[in-house]
Amino acid sequence: MTETTTRERLLSPTYAAVTVGMFALIGFVAFEAMAVTTVMPTVARDLDGEDLFALSFAAPLASGVIGMVAAGMWSDRRGPVAPLLWSMVLFSLGLLVCAAAPTMEVLVGGRLVQGLGGGALIVGLYVLVGLVFPPQLQPAIFASFAAAWVLPSLFGPALAAFVADAADWRWVFGGAVVFVAAAAVLIAPSLRGRRTDIEVEAAGVGPLLWATVGAVAVLALELLGSSRGLAGLGAVGAFAVVMLALRRLLPTGSLTGARGLPSVIATRGLMSAGFFCAEAYIVYVLQSQWGLTPGRAGIALTLVGVTWAVASQVQARLGDRISHVRAMEVGSALLLLGVLALTLTVWLDGPAVLAGATYVLAGAGMGLGYPRTSVAMLGASTNADRGSNSAALTIADSLGAALALSISGVVFALAQREGADPFLSVFVFAVGLGVLGVVTSRRTAKPV
Repeated sequence: MTETTTRERLLSPTYAAVTVGMFALIGFVAFEAMAVTTVMPTVARDLDGEDLFALSFAAPLASGVIGMVAAGMWSDRRGPVAPLLWSMVLFSLGLLVCAAAPTMEVLVGGRLVQGLGGGALIVGLYVLVGLVFPPQLQPAIFASFAAAWVLPSLFGPALAAFVADAADWRWVFGGAVVFVAAAAVLIAPSLRGRRTDIEVEAAGVGPLLWATVGAVAVLALELLGSSRGLAGLGAVGAFAVVMLALRRLLPTGSLTGARGLPSVIATRGLMSAGFFCAEAYIVYVLQSQWGLTPGRAGIALTLVGVTWAVASQVQARLGDRISHVRAMEVGSALLLLGVLALTLTVWLDGPAVLAGATYVLAGAGMGLGYPRTSVAMLGASTNADRGSNSAALTIADSLGAALALSISGVVFALAQREGADPFLSVFVFAVGLGVLGVVTSRRTAKPV
């Protein structure tokens, strides 16, 4: 299949409206993500909340799990339209709370609301892909999701740094609401009549309850683990609760790397955990260790985002010439190499440009392997469980990253307390996650 043919099919009259709407929505959400990552060190210093830096990233990922489960259950019963619309409302409300936040605690609260909407949004889009696009076009539409990050990656960090410097960082949050509203206008016409083919029995409140328990435990882990004395020991209990919640929310065998779909979902979670754990700190370390401005430090995010998008297009064009399993294996290996190279650069105090350049390998790994986890999951799903499997994949994605970020906050605080390099400690932790991802990716083939 050539690139021209793929484009014609995605933009044919049958698929054009939904393709453009999805692309716009992902693009605007991507801009917000790149912008916030760039300005968050400034926000934390301005609000005197550097101790909540990791939590500001973990919060939307953790609360997103609740939105994912709710949207998955809702989508399986009634289709993705209502979850998508409500997700955009909650996402925008969270942004407005962040824009007006007088303290770091209030900002984290806004990020929690934003995460509820963001989690539901991703599941709704995945279900819509399964309903609208045939299997042969699914790698291309997921590649377009990555392509939607290109312009935000190119201009988002620089624009966010400029806005924060020329006006105020609050406009970075508030201005994103306009973009989300524009995306809603674009995608709304393509949602008419989109329902699942069958009605399924209600799953009950159990999954939603466990999602809430898991999200609360992730946030508690970071807060308790950074404390001294007996409170710090509570983090161990919080970690155990998170594992129990994941056991209830993910397919059987996901936590132990059982072959097939469970390992696909586990690989997705570990890739996200390792990548976003390191990415959350890359701008921070470039400013702290090398003294770069937010704008210059944000160039690293630009390079990684573009590389992710290019690698995603490569895997789409390769199609069946590279299996889903092989793509996930190579992607996980590249991710590990990127995080390891970044860790060595920080440890050896190499040049700042090398720190940003090495992480490009991680972006390439995500671009190659990340979309194939989605396609592999959809290939193992039916109309009756497409929503729940989509939710499981995004739960592993979001809760895995949230858990990693919470633990990274604990590691960062403990390293500072003991006089060690906190950034190096966090990146070493991310390397460990990368190793686990490589191991799990090798078990993603369907059992014979």
